[in-house]
Amino acid sequence: MRLMFLDAPVRQPRSAITLVLLSSLWLAVVGNLALWKTLTELPDLTGGHGVFFAVVFALIIAGVIASLLSIVAWRYTLKPVITLFLLLAGFATHYMLAYGIVVDTPMVINVFQTDTREAGDQLSGQLALTVLVLGVLPALWLWRQPMTSPPWQQQLMRNGALCLTGLVISAAMLQGVFQDFASLMRNHTQLRYQINPLNSVYALLDLTVIPSERPNGPMHALGTDAHIIQRSASTAERPPLLVFVLGETARSQNFSLNGYERPTNPLLAKENITSFTHVTSCGTSTAESVPCMFSHLGRAAYVKREQDFENLLDVLQHAGYAVLWMDNQSGCKDQCDRVPHTNTSNLQVPDHCEGGECRDTVMLARIDSELAKLPAERRARGTVVVLHQMGSHGPAYFKRTPAEFKKFAPECQDTSLSPCDRAQVVNAYDNTIVFTDYFLSRVIGWLKSQEKSSTPAMLYVADHGESLGEKNIYLHGLPYAVAPVEQKTVPLITWLSPGFEQLSRVSTRCLNAERHKPLSHDNLFHSVLGLMAVKTTAYQRELDFFATCEGR
Repeated sequence: MRLMFLDAPVRQPRSAITLVLLSSLWLAVVGNLALWKTLTELPDLTGGHGVFFAVVFALIIAGVIASLLSIVAWRYTLKPVITLFLLLAGFATHYMLAYGIVVDTPMVINVFQTDTREAGDQLSGQLALTVLVLGVLPALWLWRQPMTSPPWQQQLMRNGALCLTGLVISAAMLQGVFQDFASLMRNHTQLRYQINPLNSVYALLDLTVIPSERPNGPMHALGTDAHIIQRSASTAERPPLLVFVLGETARSQNFSLNGYERPTNPLLAKENITSFTHVTSCGTSTAESVPCMFSHLGRAAYVKREQDFENLLDVLQHAGYAVLWMDNQSGCKDQCDRVPHTNTSNLQVPDHCEGGECRDTVMLARIDSELAKLPAERRARGTVVVLHQMGSHGPAYFKRTPAEFKKFAPECQDTSLSPCDRAQVVNAYDNTIVFTDYFLSRVIGWLKSQEKSSTPAMLYVADHGESLGEKNIYLHGLPYAVAPVEQKTVPLITWLSPGFEQLSRVSTRCLNAERHKPLSHDNLFHSVLGLMAVKTTAYQRELDFFATCEGR
């Protein structure tokens, strides 16, 4: 059945100014449903005062949007740009309403770095409906409207007047509510990232044309002086083998090893491991955290850096170790560019892959053959392998676990999450932690099988955490300053074989005594170098959490 308004008689030609004003009002009012929802939940604005503020805020947004659109208010550019704004607002509204996320530059980077499999997990009927109502239908109406074509000089004058008027009106209205506005933006920083479509437009401009402090220029070498300290005569016979498991979207609060009431780590609990309980991530998304956690700079300096440096894997390779990155998701975020690497996510390996997705165990099925490809002279000195998990990547948590690991039921099987009870979402997520527990136990089992030829150890740490409905927020990626603790607290687990304890002089007993010590991703670069006996000027012993246990 055709929609009636599509069959309505075509109206008289409209001026570009009219289309700008109508579109700006639609975007400001209807395109900001998530913003208005957030405002209604804030105690700062209630009753008639809150309604008045919301109306003025909407007019401020409309004025700014109109000023932006006035720049492109020409016959062949206006409709495409308005259509883009409508679609951006539609998509952003869905994700903000469904998951409580916001749209900022890191979130847009995540979108660009998402592969087709991850994008497919996001598709839902709710997404399609929201984009249809907020974006597609208004765009269809827009394209059916004929436009007037005044002389370009006249149109230029109109556009300039509209731009100035929009800015003046917005500024005047802002002055009228400035005290409330300033207070809200200071106390609820996330609001600035919920203003559609200005949030998306700014993020896109920030990545393209706005001058920024992001580093540019050539990659700077790091740790070229690195070399391995010979700690024992037995090292030559059984060189160290470290498996660094890079977890995905795992929050420390849901690990029973760290006090969670559900038995999510039954297999690891049987191993001689250390689980650190207070570990903070570098960021709230993979794109932020992974490059930062492999950097020598630490979060504060990494965010403000003026140049890019080589990373932990480069330094290990400079020292002479064999290094391998195995990836079971969307990539290494440039961290493995200069070391041997492989991706297992699109393989078709029986018992490990189905439905276009491979379980993390596929990496163990391929690890021996991939290690054999590394230079023998480097493997003789020692090997570091990074296994990058698919882990607990949401929102399709239910896809991450095979049937035999669905310990908690019923679980949410809707990727929009909102139709599910929060308990079902938590069930689905906890099942992914149970499977990670199994995967890590398999990694330890494989390492034990290597003890005749190597001296093995394992280090596991997640890139960031996850919100599971606390304060009606789901997933991750909120700006670090306002992100909840669930998105920034991650598990960190170590397993050292008896031989590795002897080689490194670091005991698990001592590490367990230190397990409640506050740590962060800032410690990883230096701790791995210390554990692997790498001497370099890039190493800082005070950030090496293994160093406090040497000889104890």
